[in-house]
Amino acid sequence: MKAPLSLIAASLLLVACSGPAPRPDSGLQAPPAWHSPHTAAAQQDNRQWWTRFGSPELERLVEQARLGSHDLAAAMARVRQAQASAVIAGAPLLPAVNGTFNANRQKLMRGNGYSQLNADSNNKAVDYFDAGLSASYEIDFWGGKRAARDSALLGVQASEFDQATVELTLLSGVANSYAQVLSLREQSRIAELNLANAQSVLRLVQTRYDSGSATALELAQQKSLVAAQQRQVPLVRQQTEEALITLAALLGRPVQSLTLSDQPLARLNWPDIDAGVPSDLLARRPDIAGAEARLAAARADVKVARAAMLPSVTLTANLGSGANQFDDVLRSPFYNLTAGLVAPIFNNGRLSAERDRATARQQELLESYRAAIVNGFADVEKALNSIRGLDQQRQWQDEELRQAQRAFEISQSRYQAGATDLLTVLETQRTLYTAQDQNVQLRLSRVQSSIALYKALGGGWKTLEAKRL
Repeated sequence: MKAPLSLIAASLLLVACSGPAPRPDSGLQAPPAWHSPHTAAAQQDNRQWWTRFGSPELERLVEQARLGSHDLAAAMARVRQAQASAVIAGAPLLPAVNGTFNANRQKLMRGNGYSQLNADSNNKAVDYFDAGLSASYEIDFWGGKRAARDSALLGVQASEFDQATVELTLLSGVANSYAQVLSLREQSRIAELNLANAQSVLRLVQTRYDSGSATALELAQQKSLVAAQQRQVPLVRQQTEEALITLAALLGRPVQSLTLSDQPLARLNWPDIDAGVPSDLLARRPDIAGAEARLAAARADVKVARAAMLPSVTLTANLGSGANQFDDVLRSPFYNLTAGLVAPIFNNGRLSAERDRATARQQELLESYRAAIVNGFADVEKALNSIRGLDQQRQWQDEELRQAQRAFEISQSRYQAGATDLLTVLETQRTLYTAQDQNVQLRLSRVQSSIALYKALGGGWKTLEAKRL
């Protein structure tokens, strides 16, 4: 029995001494700096990036989403599935041990019996009891078993990274939807104020028309503008309700149970964000880490497919005992040792096709890994470019809004005094409405650009090198 045990010990030692698999190389070179100019910010831990917008209500909504999101719960369940699969894949690295116990009775119902039957006419009932213990182990000469285990462990990592990606997408979606609700509420307030302004001008035009100093055309034009503003109010309210429904769905609850405070959009800050350097992005985004883990798993799968084309050695040890009486079942022990060699000879190309499929899968995931890196760079560049452009636009838009408000007030006063025509008043009204709406849209876009940059940078998520194989 020494030889089989020595083989088992040697094979287990080879498995234990195997070094960690090297990380896959994408073949891409990260640029030294971002193309989009951006303001440098202090290094900060962005793990809870949503707290930097200065909204306790947003923090509350984020916590509700973490607890109530069905998508996030499903991602967590997928992680548990991958963990169980890793246990299954690692099981063949150690011997499998089974225990058996059998009780058997043979009884001759009639006749004299026959040679293969223990019972005969003299002894019509025969009892037999046996117990056994068996162990089997396939020696992992070519590393296929360990590669299968490594592939499953990398699958666990990939599922954990996918869970982090789902969570990051969920929380950024909550922040975006919340900002959209606040902006639509602000737009609704502006629409109601503009309607009140348009109705005030209409009363002025009606007074002048009644006195004969305004034409029917001027009256009809102003009534048309009032009707347009009245149409805008329910439209914005409808959009607000839709945004609330979307937000409630992200929280995993019906919209009837969602209540929000009257926080104005202007109270929602946009923080300074440190973008770091492009090379840091590879360790900051969970989707890139997930693509890397899947590529490493595919590389291990190629090793599994190649090992399946080579001979395998299986060692089996059996220890058992049997007797005709239950009390004597352990008094006649025996053992049996077996070593078997199995080598594939003809399988009609199945094993080589599986190897080719695994190799092609590895190439596919390499390209997906490269695409994830390039798309990650692009996401950050677009967010930085958006922030820079919106900051420049807002500098001039603030002045545009001030001048539009002043122009409307002047034109309204001059029209009331009869110093200008209604066309000028109508034009300044439309300009003011557009400027007010644009001001809210730019503020919303600026908040959402900060959210997009946090998401593009991985939201403060960081992978641990200790978890990598």
